[in-house]
Amino acid sequence: MRKLLITFLLLSYAAVPQKQTPTPSADDARPEILILGTYHMGNPGHDLANIQADDVRAPKRQQELAELMAVLKKFNPTKIAIESGVGTERRPQQYADYVAGKYTLTTNEIEQIGFRLAKELGHKTIYPVDEDGDFPFMRVTNYAKANGMSAKLDALMADTKANAQDEDAFLKSHTILQMLERMNSDESAAKSMAWYMQVVRFSEPYEYAGADLLASWYQRNVRIYSNIAKLAEAPAAAASENAPQERILVIYGAGHLTLLRQLAAEDPNVRLRKLSDFANH
Repeated sequence: MRKLLITFLLLSYAAVPQKQTPTPSADDARPEILILGTYHMGNPGHDLANIQADDVRAPKRQQELAELMAVLKKFNPTKIAIESGVGTERRPQQYADYVAGKYTLTTNEIEQIGFRLAKELGHKTIYPVDEDGDFPFMRVTNYAKANGMSAKLDALMADTKANAQDEDAFLKSHTILQMLERMNSDESAAKSMAWYMQVVRFSEPYEYAGADLLASWYQRNVRIYSNIAKLAEAPAAAASENAPQERILVIYGAGHLTLLRQLAAEDPNVRLRKLSDFANH
């Protein structure tokens, strides 16, 4: 299936706030999952609206990454999951080469955040969990043209691009941690989902163009979450009472944040954590 990565950042539609993550109790021994929604630091240009990030390798940004590392170390992940094809060896091999001093980090957030943190924590590997999926946006475009709704779709996309520009301006005047705090806020996550709820309306009986797009997006994210949930299962060697529970840090494009959080929040076998649980503490 044709791959189209989508990150929708701080869309301009009203949205209901998500339910708050409950404060964990001392006797809650469930594995923990923290989903970190990020912008694409390497500017791959794969999204419908893209931030033009400056070079994360610049000294100022590297200092800011060190600040982010300190926050993420409070969560102290036992495994780090990344947005890379599940079952592929390319990223794990690159990480192994990086640890061995044979690989230089690129600007990609998988490496700048995931590789760096994993190495500092002494992890042996990192874990690709991504699944490709269909994103039938052309069906929505064709539906809009055929039903006199092109202006409505154009306005929706204009708002999306305007908000990406707002994000771009915010990044230029704030630190990486501040940017990620904004992107991982409940308000931002809810507004991202609001975009899809607008697209659902580009549908009618027997031609569910917008509804099918959302269904495809759900399917992809449910598959991704299934891969994450596997990582959270206690390994056989960790069955003892003193063994630490798994703490999974998931580094993903922010467009996935809402659904992955929703799935983790509704999974009784794990406990959802958020960046705000550890930042500013």
